[in-house]
Amino acid sequence: MGKDPSPIPNHGQAPGTRFASALNEAQYRAVTHPGGPLLVIAGAGTGKTRTLVYRVAYLVERGVDPRSILLLTFTRKAAQEMMERASRILDARCEMVAGGTFHSFANLTLRRYGSLLGYPASFTIADRSDAEDLVNLIRTELGFHKNKARFPKKRALMNIISRAANCQVPVGTVLAEEYPQYEDLAPEIEKIAETYALYKQERAVMDYDDLLTKCRDLLRDHPDVRRRISWTYEHILIDEFQDTNAVQAEIGAFLASEHGNIMAVGDDCQSIYSFRGADFRNIMDFPKRFPDCTVVTLEENYRSTQPVLSFTNAVIQNAREKYSKQLFTRTAGGTKPVYARPSSEIAQALYVLQKIQKHLQDGVPAHEIAVLFRAGWHSNDLEVLLNKNGIPFVKYGGMKFIEAAHIKDVLAFLKAALNPADAVSWHRILLLIEGVGPTTAKRLAESVHKKGLEALVSKPLQKRKYAATLQAFHDTMTRLAAGREPVSEKMEAVLTTYQPLLEAKYDDAPKRTPDLRSLAQMAERYESVEALLADLTLESPEQALAGEDTPRRRKDHVVLSTIHSAKGLEWETVFIIYLVDGHLPSSYALNDDDGIEEERRLFYVAATRAKRHLYLVAPKVQGPASFYSLATGGPSRFLFEIGRLGELVRREA
Repeated sequence: MGKDPSPIPNHGQAPGTRFASALNEAQYRAVTHPGGPLLVIAGAGTGKTRTLVYRVAYLVERGVDPRSILLLTFTRKAAQEMMERASRILDARCEMVAGGTFHSFANLTLRRYGSLLGYPASFTIADRSDAEDLVNLIRTELGFHKNKARFPKKRALMNIISRAANCQVPVGTVLAEEYPQYEDLAPEIEKIAETYALYKQERAVMDYDDLLTKCRDLLRDHPDVRRRISWTYEHILIDEFQDTNAVQAEIGAFLASEHGNIMAVGDDCQSIYSFRGADFRNIMDFPKRFPDCTVVTLEENYRSTQPVLSFTNAVIQNAREKYSKQLFTRTAGGTKPVYARPSSEIAQALYVLQKIQKHLQDGVPAHEIAVLFRAGWHSNDLEVLLNKNGIPFVKYGGMKFIEAAHIKDVLAFLKAALNPADAVSWHRILLLIEGVGPTTAKRLAESVHKKGLEALVSKPLQKRKYAATLQAFHDTMTRLAAGREPVSEKMEAVLTTYQPLLEAKYDDAPKRTPDLRSLAQMAERYESVEALLADLTLESPEQALAGEDTPRRRKDHVVLSTIHSAKGLEWETVFIIYLVDGHLPSSYALNDDDGIEEERRLFYVAATRAKRHLYLVAPKVQGPASFYSLATGGPSRFLFEIGRLGELVRREA
């Protein structure tokens, strides 16, 4: 990096004078930074976007050619909105800023210089679906589809290859850390990855990961091109820097290598996407990469009340590594967050339902109420209760419970047992069997309808390779049809039959298994299968229409969301549920120090979404927190590592 950053031109007016009244002191320092590396640590709700927008306007006002400003964001929409806002502050020149995503920038750069890497300007881009199909084709051509051992399907294979590219680690490392069930298949999967890379190179194809890695390679291996591009963009602005992966951080550094004018904006305490390849070290090590950088911390919060902020400050205080900051607000008032300890998981759902009803009665709009959770299945009980009580909701970060494929599979068994003529349900469960295609499934369903369950174990079928599975179906369905057992035992019979089918069909079966546990718990509360199915599958025409993705309808909907999907959003009232060890933090992180640190940041992100009312709900759970956890299921460690928890929260239930 050059030691003498290009100064910002000054055309007579005191720098940033016209912006002073619109910004607080820290924002103003960031916006009017004279040049050189700048790291802006923007706490939750402190006006990160506002600071970036004013920085763009400030640079253009000071005479910087807008075409020499590169604004890199994670969505094209974000870049467009920032440039439009800057234009409203200053003038239309701001719309000439080079703004977009890392991928769009890389695409334009490689169209111009890709020949240096052996790619023509006409290279094509394979989207995720195309890439998965290509990997599947290679898997078949190499003969691995005949592998007797369990072999990952195309989506899992692509996830593995992509993860290795984004994190810049070998495929074997990804398998060991995230797909241990496939570790013994490492040579075959590595061969697929190598063949996939060669195929793309030979046919001038790039996938989304290639756009970044090839752009990085170009800048790294061709100094003349790097210098030319660096001087083309004399100011580099990067949003959400805590979410960059290793390759994106390298690209940013190369772009600023000649002039040093790089502004990275982000919040280390909101780095929660390591599963996508985001690297927490990028933002923590920025001052090491740019030793002469200035660090500005934004701490004045414009979202939440002080009691909420005092609690969130205490949560993140225990982080092992962080940039020190204390969020505060000038807005007076507010109530302490509520800490509730319901007696069970269903009691948790009832508690949240009652509080939602109360807030709605008090005039809080439905869309200003959110329930946040670590895993999609955490909202299962609540979804059923909201449906029963006529409270419409939308869910982000995973399908609604009753829309998930594996839940539909299980319910199909129950429906077919109640009504053997239900060809749709029979078709669904028969297609779960390896070796049974649509034609066979249709024929078998018709045979069961005409001849009864004995059709599943007829002599001709006993010679088929799936005869044992059909026998299991016959035995289970006969048991269900008998009608003497409690609903919970019928559900257990279905789940026992379904578990091997789940594992064979879904590469992410371990992540789906908690939903089945949740379904089993629900079954215990019903007197009949009919009543269970009614609550899980019936919805009014109004509720069905409410699923349409339109702002007009969603204004009347409570929000259910995973915490990952809630980042960047805010609500008047926020519930964080399943604040239990093994749930938050997740059981997968309990033996991993870095994992625990990210889980704490996840809790922090959830809590900082609340504007006025924050509920911390830690139910007493039965047994371990999940099938894969040795956790006790006690209240989250993130609560009780806070020394003065009693002063910061109000206890209920």
